[in-house]
Amino acid sequence: MTKDTRKCSFCGREGKSVDMLISGINAHICDRCVDQAQLIVAEEQKMKHKEKVPSFKLLKPAEIKEHLDLYVIGQDDAKKVLSVAVYNHYKRISGKGIAKDDEVEIEKSNIVLVGETGTGKTLMARTIAKMLQVPFCIADATVLTEAGYVGEDVESILSRLLQVADFDVAAAERGIVFIDEVDKIARKSDNPSITRDVSGEGVQQALLKILEGAIVSVPPQGGRKHPEQKMVQINTQNILFICGGAFDGIEKRISSRLQTNAIGYGIGKEKQEVDKDNMLQYIAPQDLKSFGLIPELVGRLPVLSYLNPLDSEALRRILTEPRNALIKQYIKLFEMDGIKLKIDEEVYDLIVEKAVEFKLGARGLRSICELIMMDAMFNAPSEKTTKNVHLTLDYARKMLHISNIGRLKVA
Repeated sequence: MTKDTRKCSFCGREGKSVDMLISGINAHICDRCVDQAQLIVAEEQKMKHKEKVPSFKLLKPAEIKEHLDLYVIGQDDAKKVLSVAVYNHYKRISGKGIAKDDEVEIEKSNIVLVGETGTGKTLMARTIAKMLQVPFCIADATVLTEAGYVGEDVESILSRLLQVADFDVAAAERGIVFIDEVDKIARKSDNPSITRDVSGEGVQQALLKILEGAIVSVPPQGGRKHPEQKMVQINTQNILFICGGAFDGIEKRISSRLQTNAIGYGIGKEKQEVDKDNMLQYIAPQDLKSFGLIPELVGRLPVLSYLNPLDSEALRRILTEPRNALIKQYIKLFEMDGIKLKIDEEVYDLIVEKAVEFKLGARGLRSICELIMMDAMFNAPSEKTTKNVHLTLDYARKMLHISNIGRLKVA
């Protein structure tokens, strides 16, 4: 049988009128029918996926914390709070042990984490999402404005989550959203603003319905660049929101509430035991309200936890212990070029000392490491004879001096 006489067994087109004709034992199929069949299969799989009960890897709170310990150093209080809140949230979604006619309705518990920059807020949220194998996105609250103004609408947060979930609405509706820099949307004064506060109180009010749970019309490609696009309906009832922020200056409000500066005979022992070096451990919802978050928003973030500032010991452990430790990353980078990297213990102490001195936190460790290793990373891959790189304390000090580390100082 020649090509001209063969026909597609599905649509009847002749071989000469199609780009490709695939032959089977007793039948043929053209490329157009293959494309059509692929679309039918994809649509059928999508329908089956919607009918399935959401499945994800749910661990007990102790197991979640144990997993967090592999990646995040210290912060035990925040880990426990986060582990319990995440466990309860996804247990609520799975509905195990709850009868259909049960009148008890379990509400979700969104979380707010307060801590200095570089203490691990984002890392903890990302690690939990990766462990549970659910969609996770990070949204920056600083770019959000009220609808109608230059910036991004609040619904753009859900657009990112939908994109991360490959536009699978069912998967997105059980994901985790980390809203970073939430303290930047605090209203500028204690009194409701007479004039428009387009990036403060208005954004908080727009967040209310999303945090509590509502069906929201979301533009898949973002709101203002593609106004003609079709909206997607997303139910936020089962989306866990974790808000993080440094809340710079909130320590003064906590101190004022605790009256740590009071003098006189009436001071109780409990007030004398207040740790003034870490005031965040005494944070309460009323402190968030006095900082500038509206009461309705604070009420929708019922789980409140704090992160301790990182001391020298914690920074030293962060440098070498976690699975994604900075030093392990550099060793792996050199290994990829067939080079063995060795670093003296005194170099670690120097890196930590500089990070503490310049108040750079965990993120600052990488800046200092880059300054020390820049020449080695530049020269070693090109030198065929170099198989070992040994970083000593004298070399590290020399590199920091050459690179003018003083520019890292915080004013």
